[in-house]
Amino acid sequence: MSQAEKPFAGQVALVTGASKGIGAATALALGKAGAHVILTARDTKGLEAIEEAIHQAGGTATIAPVDLAEPDGIARLATAIRSRWDKLDIMVIAAALLPQLSGVADIDQPSFNKALTVNVLATQSLIAHFDSLLRRSPDPRVIGLTSTVATAPRAYWGAYAATKAAFEQLLDSWAQEVRAVSRIRVAIVNPGATRTAMRARAYPGEDPASVKLPEVVAERLVSLLGEQFSSPHRETVNQAA
Repeated sequence: MSQAEKPFAGQVALVTGASKGIGAATALALGKAGAHVILTARDTKGLEAIEEAIHQAGGTATIAPVDLAEPDGIARLATAIRSRWDKLDIMVIAAALLPQLSGVADIDQPSFNKALTVNVLATQSLIAHFDSLLRRSPDPRVIGLTSTVATAPRAYWGAYAATKAAFEQLLDSWAQEVRAVSRIRVAIVNPGATRTAMRARAYPGEDPASVKLPEVVAERLVSLLGEQFSSPHRETVNQAA
């Protein structure tokens, strides 16, 4: 593959939630586009499968199994990455946890607390631990995946909606803070209805074929990462990429 076909050659990308769904599809697409992809998620076997797929496609990747809910998980991940690379060019925050759907008065506290940890606290921790590495890149870009319910509340989705609203606020605020003092660009992308395991749990009666594949979202994310978008950037991925 030529340099033109590998626009991210020489770049390092970190993708969370990389063992399945949109995270896995995006990691594979970035690997095909020339980036060295650091794959992180809880599922080691899933990460190994994506790593092998990237290698089969002619790319390179490193797996870094981490549970974002662990108190020191992100700190350990950052230490390991700093020991091998002197910069981070791309960070895609695809990991998210869907808590049990219920009315607000009946929210399951343990489930809600874990979602807050993964969707909100871990996001702030990723920013805190990788801000300096991103600043060392000549063209650092960050994409965070959100949900429609973050800005359009829906009955019985209050717990998840609250976490994604906070997620958006953290990314948007950080983008504004670093905009004038660094080259970091941040995009908040709503993938829309996509054929993922999370979607299947939320809509058990839905025909999976009626919604787009994760690869459609991945294609748009990789295309966006190659654009000179203004930060913070917001968009929703439609059915057709």
